Amino acid sequence: MARLLSLMEDVATQTGLSTTAGASRLGRWVAKEDDDAVYLKVPMPGLTKEHVTVRADKNILVIKGEGEKQTWDGDDDSAVPRYNRRIEMPADAYKLDKIKAEMKNGVLWVTLLKVKEDERKDVFHVKVE
Repeated sequence: MARLLSLMEDVATQTGLSTTAGASRLGRWVAKEDDDAVYLKVPMPGLTKEHVTVRADKNILVIKGEGEKQTWDGDDDSAVPRYNRRIEMPADAYKLDKIKAEMKNGVLWVTLLKVKEDERKDVFHVKVE
């Protein structure tokens, strides 16, 4: 989690966001952690699961959403709710093929399962004789 938050902080520093929460036009996102996973809560008002895509591209979690045009007070100009977030994460620390995403009431919930130390392929235990 510390590595993920550090990477988020790098992005946050460039955009003036904090380490455990970020901002967008559509709201704030929050990250929490336990021993098994990191959980992201991403408010995306006006969007449904049909409007949202989540993918892991190497070591980057990409969250995109684009809603339908919404007119403002009868004005011909219309607004389209959009969301686009790229979060760099260490690929060796998370099970990228097991990412879960669920959209409920305009909030996207993303679960990133952690790779346990004994499951990692880049950690080798050496027998001391």
